[in-house]
Amino acid sequence: MHYALNLRTFIYSHYFYLGLRVAIGLVGLTLLTLEISDSATAMTVCIGALCTTLMDMPSPLRHKFNEMLASVLLCSFVTLLISLCGPVHWLLMAVLVLVSFLASMMVVYGKKSMPLQLAALFIMTMSMEHQMTWQQSFHHAGLFMLGGLAYLTYAMAIAWVLRHRIKQQVLAEALFELAAYIDIKADFYDARYNLTEQFNKLVRHQSILADRQQASRDLILRSHKNSKDAIVVQVHVCMLDLYELILSTHTDYALLRQHLADSEVLTSLHDLACKAARDIESVAYAVTRKRASYAHIHYDKEWSEIEAEIARLQARGDSAQEALATLRAQRNKIRAILKMIGDLHLASQTVYADVPFWNGADMAPFLSQQKYELTTLVSNLRLESPIFRFALRVSMAISVGLMIGHWLPYAAHSYWIVLTIVIILRPTFSMTRQRRADRIIGTIIGCVATAIVIRYIHSNIALMAILFLSIVATPTFIYLRYRYTAIAVSLMILLQMHLVAPSNPNLVSERLIDTLIGAAVATVFSFVLANWEYQSLPRLIRQVLNVNLSYMQASFELLQGKCNDDFAYRIERKRLMDSLAALSSALVRMLDEPASKQRAVEDINLFIVQNYLLVAHVAALRSILGRHASELPVAPVNALLTHSHTQVCKTLSRALDQLDNKVAISAPQPALPAPSVADIGWSGWPLVQRRIRLLQADADKIVVHSAAIVHIVEPKQG
Repeated sequence: MHYALNLRTFIYSHYFYLGLRVAIGLVGLTLLTLEISDSATAMTVCIGALCTTLMDMPSPLRHKFNEMLASVLLCSFVTLLISLCGPVHWLLMAVLVLVSFLASMMVVYGKKSMPLQLAALFIMTMSMEHQMTWQQSFHHAGLFMLGGLAYLTYAMAIAWVLRHRIKQQVLAEALFELAAYIDIKADFYDARYNLTEQFNKLVRHQSILADRQQASRDLILRSHKNSKDAIVVQVHVCMLDLYELILSTHTDYALLRQHLADSEVLTSLHDLACKAARDIESVAYAVTRKRASYAHIHYDKEWSEIEAEIARLQARGDSAQEALATLRAQRNKIRAILKMIGDLHLASQTVYADVPFWNGADMAPFLSQQKYELTTLVSNLRLESPIFRFALRVSMAISVGLMIGHWLPYAAHSYWIVLTIVIILRPTFSMTRQRRADRIIGTIIGCVATAIVIRYIHSNIALMAILFLSIVATPTFIYLRYRYTAIAVSLMILLQMHLVAPSNPNLVSERLIDTLIGAAVATVFSFVLANWEYQSLPRLIRQVLNVNLSYMQASFELLQGKCNDDFAYRIERKRLMDSLAALSSALVRMLDEPASKQRAVEDINLFIVQNYLLVAHVAALRSILGRHASELPVAPVNALLTHSHTQVCKTLSRALDQLDNKVAISAPQPALPAPSVADIGWSGWPLVQRRIRLLQADADKIVVHSAAIVHIVEPKQG
């Protein structure tokens, strides 16, 4: 369950803060306008503010201002344009289709532009029912802009006051997701869970975790000018270091299950990991409450059981040596993780005395870069572009929705059909499918709930209280559980209509019918000019391999001591995690598509897993070299690392060549001979050798899976 759906943490989350902020702003602005004007003016001002709320998201202050101002200006222009065209029916229809197309093309600018597209289409839909003179159109657009600017001012003032608070909340969300990641890893020690299914689950969650970590970076690393900011930066960096240690815990779980099935040590390892997850959650909970975190979880019982099992395996002799070595390695890595969790607690308490590596460093490579250039949009005006096809889908679907609405007996409400199409039809098939289910189920529940409320509650004060709660819930759950938002929206709009015109007996049934019609239209057009996920797989595979080559270069330079710090390594690690998260997300979306449109699912799964394993092996090598740093034989270790680096990069380059040239899948080439080294008597030497063998073996598997993916996918395109 998402952390924000737990009541204990919900009230401290930025989701609830957003819902409360939006509700207070909308209701307050509406009441203020009613004090000085009439209800029609108040409604127009309120809708202007409502459109602006869609861009009220956690962002750095400058970005937030630019995004919300863009929403105010664009939506004001759209409402003016639609109002001016209203008296001429054919012109209105043409402009509606054109605005639908252009607004949907804005999605080319990425995830943050999607609320702007929705805001533009929402106000287009709400404006199309009104017929005004040109003077009334300008007056209406002016009031709309006034409402948008008023909410922008209010939201920016609140954001400035809570600028540090939002950083804490977004950081806490990343910590909660990291704890959930450890919970998944804990189940690898439980024989009841299938290892392959657990790997798949882990990979899916990895993309969610990467998204939350990036949101944290974008807010926290852009500015850190005081002690409060310094603490959240410390916790953030410590969280990323902890994440790498967690990656390094990957081991031969099948071996542990085979040799230790009759022992309680697997249960101890599982419980230890679960306790570590709760420990991280305690840090996250403290961060959400603006408090320092202190350790209160003890691991003594599990540690004693693990040590006892290690002693038992030592007594058994040679037959258990492999399991013993694996268990010892896990113990050491988990010990390092628990120490890092302790550092996480300390990082939340006080500012570091020493100057950390990030002071004065250029953080731009860690941050999301967004450029709103016209050339980007123009370059996508081609049928091969997924965004162009999406824009065509939306405009065609809205055209059909308008035609259907024109023939309904209650045509004055046909805007609800168009609004349903706008909300359901998303850039990808899987997103549309999920949104359709949420919209239909949420609307049905919302309509039934509204009918019950109207039937049994006759107090206007009670109805207003329910209305306010639905306004709070609408933005709160829009990114958490859209189904809850659909319920709240239905309650909100239907209760508003009931309070304004309580005598309409068909209020609920008409909205329900309109929703079903709109959902049907959106469903049909989700197959028109559809962009299936398998078409993007070769590009994403190439991206992962290219970034992995850069990551390996930075990793081995760090391992060999060629760098003063790990700054470049962190950048490349972040880029690799982002590229893997993008591929994982594409795979998840493809699994929601029709079976005939799914390609190479197993190979993609294995390709993603093998790439994550390379990251885990590098993290493990860092951990081994750190633990066994005393008397480190630099020359032989660096010689082995250089050999491994050459071998792995050669293997990944071969995978790229097979992708680009579509040559036949070839067997792994023989490895380069490793440098011969006599027994050097260093305790970490066997561990380094074993980990490098695993690294090279998994790199070889990447070649096979990447080539298999392209040979399955590309011949079937077109």
